[in-house]
Parts: sequence; C-alpha cells; structure tokens
Amino acid sequence: MVSKRSSLTLVLIVCMYGILFAQSPKELLDKGMEYYRDGKWQDAVLTFRRVQTNTEDMALKNEALYWISLSELFAGAYDAALQDVESYLKYTSPADSKYYEALYNKGRILYYLSQFDGAIPVFKAYADAAQDPSRKSSAYYWIGECLFALGRLDEARNTFLLITEKYPQSPKYEAASYRIALVDQKKIENELLNLLKWSHEESLRTVEEYQRRERSYEQAILAYQKRIADMLKDTHLADLEKENKELKQKLAAAEAALTAASVSPAPQAPAPTNVETAEKPAETAPAVVSGTLTQEQTNKLLSLKASALELQKVLLNRLGNVAGQGEKK
Repeated sequence: MVSKRSSLTLVLIVCMYGILFAQSPKELLDKGMEYYRDGKWQDAVLTFRRVQTNTEDMALKNEALYWISLSELFAGAYDAALQDVESYLKYTSPADSKYYEALYNKGRILYYLSQFDGAIPVFKAYADAAQDPSRKSSAYYWIGECLFALGRLDEARNTFLLITEKYPQSPKYEAASYRIALVDQKKIENELLNLLKWSHEESLRTVEEYQRRERSYEQAILAYQKRIADMLKDTHLADLEKENKELKQKLAAAEAALTAASVSPAPQAPAPTNVETAEKPAETAPAVVSGTLTQEQTNKLLSLKASALELQKVLLNRLGNVAGQGEKK
C-alpha cells in the first residue's frame, strides 16, 4: 500500500514539473506571481528563474529579475537580493515604471544589510524622483531609520519631524511620531550615560589625586624623619663632644696637680725648743709623699686620673660609633 502511494506521489510530482516546463514564459511569470502573492518566496524565485532561462525577451527577463529580487528580499536572502536588484537597475532605464521601485527596494536591502551610509543616498534619490507624497514620506522614513541606526539622533529626529509636519496623511505618520519619542528618550539615556561616565572619570581622577597626595605626604614624612634623626644625631654628638671636653679639662687639672706635687720640696721639721724635748726619743713622723699632698690625696688623684682616662676611652669609642653610623647613612 505504501509503495503504491509513493509511486502515485512521484507521478504527480513529475506531472507537475512536466506541466511547469511545458508552460510558456508568460505563463511561468503568472505562476511565479501567484507564488509571490501566497508568500511562497522560494517557489516564486525558482519559477521566475525559469522565466529567464526560457525566453529571449529582455523586457520579460528584466521583469522576472525584478520579482526575483523582491522575493529574495522578503525571504531574507539579502545578499542575493542586492546582487539581483543591482543587475536589474543596470539593464533597466529610469523611464521604466519599476526602476524607482527597484531603487527603493535596494535601499531597504542595504538597510537590512546594515549598510546605512550606502542606503541614505539611495532613498534620497528615490524621494527626489517620487511624486506621490506617500512614497516620498516612506523614503524619508527609511532615511530617518538609517540616521537613527548611525547614532545621528538630531538628524534622525528632524527627518521624522519632517514626515509628521509635511505629510500628516502618510502611512508612516504614526511610525514617525513613535520614532520621535524614541529619539528623545534615547537622547536622555545618552545624556545620563555621559553623566555617569563623567562621574566615574571624575571619581577616578579624585582617587588618583588622593593617592598622589598620599605618596607625597609619605615622602615628606620620611624626609622629616630623616632630618629629625640627623638633628638628634648632631645633638647627641655635640653632647658627647662637650662631655669629652669636660673630661679632658678634669684630666688636665689632675695631671697638673700631680706634676706640681712631684716637683715641690719637702718641708723641714722644726728644731726642738728645749732640752726636754730634745732628750725625748724621736717619734715616728706621719708618712708623706713628695710635695704638700698626703698619700691619701695622691691616691685619690691617681684614681681620678684613671677614671678620667677610662671615661675618655669610652667616650672616644662612642664618638667613633656615631661617626661610623653617619657615614653608613
């Protein structure tokens, strides 16, 4: 049963294509128009292609080419549609009734291909040539759409405004009015975005300025700390030098006292004043050292000198350490 149905379907297809191939170019053109009206774009394209291959009539060929490009436009095959519409315009005179319609279609194809800069002059040429206000307003509408897509909002708004003011009866009037409101909203959004961008950039500049000042303050603090350390070092060094000078003075005084004591003559004991005194055995005289100083005083002076020498030695070591640290810095 399935085999019989498949065979029947195949026969029907063959018969259909046989009838199709047996039709004249004019009949094929009519058939293609029927597919076009029904929205069967692929079938329409194939049928119009058959018209081109089955006729030598250039007018019929060009008309088929026109409908091919239009069918491809509605089918979304924009690259193929652009190629075919350009071929049509190349071999068709502007006096042909469909020439400027093809030009309008080319502008739409370019728009859908996002070639907005190329579409604008095409729509402008169509608007200049069209006499019907509705056709003119349609061309201006698409010009406004191209300008809007390019971000040229002021120009787009003026174009849409032209439609609402000059062509209030145009089919594009409502769409143009909506686009005007959309442009105004877009401009507000852009202004807000620019404000946010400016605020963000300003915040970044503020942060960078703060960081720069922070680094500057840190460097200043380090410089002040170094100066204070140098001042303290200089003050400490001055105190040590003063202390060394005082120790030197004390040491010199002690040495002078010792020297004076060593060179002074020893005092003579007084002669006895009477016989009783003379007859008494001589008592042991107190021990003295050379000069006028006692043994105890001399020992104290020597101890003082030794302490001064030891202090001077420590002080010189400290001075040497401080100087060495200054050279390292």
